[in-house]
Amino acid sequence: MIGLLRGTVWVISTDKLVLDVNGIGYIVNTTVACTANVQVGDEISFHTHLIVREDDLILYGFSNVEDKDLFIQLLGVSGIGPKAALAILSTFSVRQIITAIVQENSSMLTEVSGIGGKTAKRVILELKEKVKDKAEMYAGIDNMDTKNDSTIISSGQGNEEFDYLLALGFSRQEVREALEKIDKNQVLNMEDRIREALRFMAMSKEKR
Repeated sequence: MIGLLRGTVWVISTDKLVLDVNGIGYIVNTTVACTANVQVGDEISFHTHLIVREDDLILYGFSNVEDKDLFIQLLGVSGIGPKAALAILSTFSVRQIITAIVQENSSMLTEVSGIGGKTAKRVILELKEKVKDKAEMYAGIDNMDTKNDSTIISSGQGNEEFDYLLALGFSRQEVREALEKIDKNQVLNMEDRIREALRFMAMSKEKR
């Protein structure tokens, strides 16, 4: 089993790339955010998962262990194949996915192309208990940051957009950073602030 690859990016497409490892080119399927954040010639490492089929060997790669672990957990859900699991990880961060599962937010998961209501509910049903510990860990981190939320509100930011973005599954830290960034751009309209915050967090996710 191939668990880690380190090499040079040789070819890039939307959802995969070719990694040159000591003269051997490995086709690595990965998230859209990952391919968008690398260039040909970059030296990178992938935590990999190999799927063996009767007529093929398919390699999936991730920039961190958390993405890889959740990918494997998603594969264990009835009706979720590698393509769907990768689409989920391409659309949301691990924290957002786990939060949606624990909060039973099936509508958020259906925003992923190819994931319908029944499949989203099955993901929640089969993974809620399995990801609960990690969700509690994230909640603990967020609770440590809660005291900083008052800084956002006192600096002129209303809490409506803050609560709205939290309800979408983003963490307090992600929302706080996005709203603080918007302050620098002096975006005052609430709808514009939410729109800019979502854009900022999407850009931040692609850079990770």
